[in-house]
Amino acid sequence: MKVAVFSSKPYDEAFLKAANIKHKHDLVFFEPRLTHETVSLAQGFAAVCVFVNDQLDAKVLHALAQSGTSLIALRCAGFNNVDLATAHDVGVIVVRVPAYSPYAVAEHTVGLILTLNRKIHRAYNRVREGNFSLDGLLGFDLHGQTVGVIGTGQIGAVVARIMHGFGCHILAHDPFPNPECRALGAEYVSLEELFGRSDIITLHCPLTPETHHFINEQTIRGMKLGVMLINTGRGALLDTPCLVEALKSGHIGYLGLDVYEEEANLFFEDLSGQILHDDVFARLLTFPNVLMTGHQAFFTRNALESIAETTLNNISIFEQGVGAPNAVTANRIVR
Repeated sequence: MKVAVFSSKPYDEAFLKAANIKHKHDLVFFEPRLTHETVSLAQGFAAVCVFVNDQLDAKVLHALAQSGTSLIALRCAGFNNVDLATAHDVGVIVVRVPAYSPYAVAEHTVGLILTLNRKIHRAYNRVREGNFSLDGLLGFDLHGQTVGVIGTGQIGAVVARIMHGFGCHILAHDPFPNPECRALGAEYVSLEELFGRSDIITLHCPLTPETHHFINEQTIRGMKLGVMLINTGRGALLDTPCLVEALKSGHIGYLGLDVYEEEANLFFEDLSGQILHDDVFARLLTFPNVLMTGHQAFFTRNALESIAETTLNNISIFEQGVGAPNAVTANRIVR
């Protein structure tokens, strides 16, 4: 099948080409994101392969359908950037990678927790400058802390297991409690109780209309003073301007982000020689208790191999006409 691969970086090309030795698709790589302005590049392609910041709204989907595209292959788990109702209306199938390496994201989450707590990033820079003072680097034992895990699917369950290994008490919230987490002794509670009791809160839930900005001024007020908040899920789970105010007041004591609501024009690009025009993002970078990475949590060799193989296998099965594994629709996920 002829596939247009958007938002492709050298690592995407390398891993997809390696996996494609077996599948033998005609892959054409495009560095730009898929948007209204670039959708013409997909003319004549039966499938497009896209990532988290590609734009698949109604306008783009109509253009894809009109130019002969019948399959959208997401090389990620999330699908909040796709207008699924319009995809159904225009007859375009959407497939995703439901699981690649939950360990990759979970381990990065724990890395953010450890780094923020023990100020490893600040200590690294001090030592390189010959400053061996410990003032301002005081942390706390993770052992005995209460960690609230919101979303206990594959990634959240791994985070819970790791933090349980540190000797933390685990609170959890999910509409579908995970037996693996219950076996660890995780206590499933309401969001309000989780916010009020947790020393550390980490987000691993999908972005839906119900979870959009569910971390906001009101919910932050229900959290412990000095709470550590970690988000490696989706940026729009958080009302970011409210975070700035909570950091200024000290209500949020530590903030670790791998995602950002307005990341589309920032992340995955080298902007080191440019002025950042996003004032909220720039303000976040001024806080010494904020640690941000650029949507890096998924980025391990194991995960990229799994993403490439699953993506191309989804395309192969669709091409063979025997179904659409890992399809998503406006009403349900097809497993």
